[in-house]
Amino acid sequence: TLGDLKPEAEISVRIVSAAESAELNLRYRGKEGPTNVLSFPADIPDFVESDLLGDIVICATIVRKEATEQRKTLEAHWAHMLVHGTLHLLGYDHIKDNEAEAMEALETTILGKLNFPPPYLAPKEETQLP
Repeated sequence: TLGDLKPEAEISVRIVSAAESAELNLRYRGKEGPTNVLSFPADIPDFVESDLLGDIVICATIVRKEATEQRKTLEAHWAHMLVHGTLHLLGYDHIKDNEAEAMEALETTILGKLNFPPPYLAPKEETQLP
């Protein structure tokens, strides 16, 4: 749980273009095209005392596009990407269904504490007037 963590940590956040995101996504994940967020945990030996968790790379173009498509505020989606990336740095993953459920629940809890809406709720459908 997050309660077991130190209250302070260091994270580097880099905001990149779609082209750079695609390049990093291919190089480190073997996947074509840009992605919203990539996380690179720090590889620090156990005998070195450090608060560094690692690096988060966020593609502004993709975050903006997703926020529009998902009808979320840009601020809420940026917050979600930062929380999502940080959880990856802490070792959380979403490859298996049970891991995804745990990670999504934690994201929802953290974002709620920051006064953001749950990130995985479907947006309300706009009503069409006849």
